[in-house]
Amino acid sequence: MGIVKISEQMHENLRVASNALSRSINAQAEHWMRIGMLSELHPNLDHNQICRLLVRAEQVGGLDLNVALQDIPLATGAHS
Repeated sequence: MGIVKISEQMHENLRVASNALSRSINAQAEHWMRIGMLSELHPNLDHNQICRLLVRAEQVGGLDLNVALQDIPLATGAHS
């Protein structure tokens, strides 16, 4: 665990989104980081597919990059 410095504007964006989505500010930041990380690793996936990947990862014990990249099949446009 560590401290991440972010701009005041990003903190305000996190505050608004976390209130709207009933998450803590930290949970909202972690959600956005997961989505962004997976978007960079898998630019061919859309948001819906990334969310499905996160659900499948949670079902097998959580998002571990080593496991997620090797053991979880990625959708390529078909519904899984």
